[in-house]
Amino acid sequence: MKSKILITGAFGQIGSELIVTLREKYGKDSVVVFDKKPNPEFEGVAVIGDITDAELLRKTVQTHNIKTIYHLASLLSAVGENNPELAWKVNMDGLRNVLEMAREYGIKVFWPSSIAAFGPTTPKDHTPQQTILEPSTMYGVTKVAGELLCQYYFTKFGVDVRSLRYPGIISWKTLPGGGTTDYAVEIFWKALEDGAYTCFLKKNTALPMMYIDDAIRATVDIMEADPKKISIRTSYNLSAVSFTPEELAEAIKKAGVPLKMKYSPDFRQKIADSWPRSIDDKRARKDWKWKHEFNLAKMVKAMIQGVREMQSAKS
Repeated sequence: MKSKILITGAFGQIGSELIVTLREKYGKDSVVVFDKKPNPEFEGVAVIGDITDAELLRKTVQTHNIKTIYHLASLLSAVGENNPELAWKVNMDGLRNVLEMAREYGIKVFWPSSIAAFGPTTPKDHTPQQTILEPSTMYGVTKVAGELLCQYYFTKFGVDVRSLRYPGIISWKTLPGGGTTDYAVEIFWKALEDGAYTCFLKKNTALPMMYIDDAIRATVDIMEADPKKISIRTSYNLSAVSFTPEELAEAIKKAGVPLKMKYSPDFRQKIADSWPRSIDDKRARKDWKWKHEFNLAKMVKAMIQGVREMQSAKS
C-alpha cells in the first residue's frame, strides 16, 4: 500500500490550507485528515475523533499506512487559559500519542510550537533561538514541554520530528480560533463589514506575525529539508514581520479601506505582554534557507482581497 500523510487538527487555520498544498504536491489521495469535528465541504478520507484517543490514532496509522504526520491539533492560548486542564490533556497527551506512533512505525513528524513558549523573562526584541523559556500561560507551558518531548524522542528513539515556533498566523479562509493574535484577522472582517473595529489589545502592542502563505511554505520546506541540515530538534524560531494594532490599522486605511479603531484591552493583553516584539530566526535561514515573502503591505493587500472574496461568496 502506498504510504500517506496524516494531518491532525486538519480543519483549523493552518491545517485547512496545508491540506490544499500537500494534495497539490503529492496527490489528492495521499492526504488523510483527522479532526474532532467534521467538515461537510471536505471531499476525501477524514477520520473524526479526539487526538487523545490513542487507539483511534493507531488504527488510522495502520489502516492508511501513514509515514508522515503533521500534528496540528491543539487548544490555543486564550481558549487554554479558560480551561487549562483540557489544554494540557489535548496538547500533551495528543503529542505523546503521535510521537509514540512515530516511534513504533517509523513516521516523520511535524509539530508546531509557538511564540507562546516565551514569557515575561524572555528578551523582547530579536528574541534569540536559545533563550529563557518561562511562559505564563498553560498553552505556553505545553509548548515548552512539547519542544523538550520532541527533542527527547529524537535523541532517545531517533524519531525524525521537526518543529517551528510559529508567530501569529494571519489568514482569511478560516475564522479565528481563540488565539491572542487573532485581532489581526478579525480586524479585516470588521473593517470591510462595519468600517470599525474594537481591538482587545492596546494600540502599541507589537507582536511577531506571519501571513499564512509564508507559514505553509515554511512548514513544507522544513519537512522536505535534508535531515542533516536540521540542527534544532526542539523548535526553530520563525519570523516574518512585527507590527502593532495601530500600525496594522494604518496599513489597512492606506490600502483604501476606511476604518475607525477603538481599543478595549481584555485578559489577552497580559498574554501578549509576555511575548516577544520581534524574533531572531537566523538559524532557520541558515540551516534550511528559510526566507519570508510577505511584508506588511503585501499581507494587507492579500487579506483585503481574500476577505472580500469570502464576503461575496456569502452574499
